[in-house]
Amino acid sequence: MENEFADQLRGLEDGPAHAFGDWPATHFPVGPSGVYTVWNGDLFLYVGMAWAHRDEENPRATGVFGRLKSHASGRRSGDQFAVYVCDRFVIPTLTSADMSALARGERILDSRTRQYVADHLSYRVVVTDSGPFARKLEALVRQEGLPRAGRPLINP
Repeated sequence: MENEFADQLRGLEDGPAHAFGDWPATHFPVGPSGVYTVWNGDLFLYVGMAWAHRDEENPRATGVFGRLKSHASGRRSGDQFAVYVCDRFVIPTLTSADMSALARGERILDSRTRQYVADHLSYRVVVTDSGPFARKLEALVRQEGLPRAGRPLINP
């Protein structure tokens, strides 16, 4: 692992874990760019980042807070993380009654995904000073993994 990222890698692997069930977050501000890791217990599932950094040029950016908020919602439309979680952890648990409900057009997958995220997943976040730094850090974690946990399970 590159020394340039040593502190951030420690934070992403060993920093405080925050349960999605406790969302919304109050431990970091809305706006800065950053990188986050998602965990199911000790299992490293996912790494993501937010490029947009709230500043004078981009006053509406929600940064890493916005990305995590989207994941916490469980809404699959436009959120690849929610699609991965639904495919890997929610769909295998569906009953025949659930499948019939889907066939009738009932939209149960977003709520089931949101519930799974809230009940089982946590995240660690590192706020960064810029989007380019966040992108480099995320790429490093995806390619080389974290020191002990390795590469993420659902988006290596």
